[in-house]
Amino acid sequence: QVQLIESGGGLVQAGGSLRLSCAGSGRTFSIYAMGWFRRAPGKERELVAAISYNGGSTYYADSVKGRFTISRDNTKNTLYLQMNSLKPEDTAVYYCAADKLPGRSSRAVLTATTTYEYWGQGTQVTVSS
Repeated sequence: QVQLIESGGGLVQAGGSLRLSCAGSGRTFSIYAMGWFRRAPGKERELVAAISYNGGSTYYADSVKGRFTISRDNTKNTLYLQMNSLKPEDTAVYYCAADKLPGRSSRAVLTATTTYEYWGQGTQVTVSS
């Protein structure tokens, strides 16, 4: 079955950086769009960034634009989220997620929560002020 395993979370001071990784297995990783979501305490889950199956299209939430970069290495079946200039409000559990259908890249698909069928277990990111 499909498995997504996140890593790279931790505690960092405001202004610092972290890189999250998400290793995929169980199906052909390279043909599915992927996304990073987060859930902060007491808040709804939100889409942070998404990337098309081939990396040609990306989407970022306004709150992270210019600070976070989503990328993928299909030769390693791995999704990344480089997070720079971290703020205390970035504190959350971060989840990677995979599209249920192959070969999709439109913004409408990348930004729809219903696109994503497979989820990782999450990794905690804590940013101290």
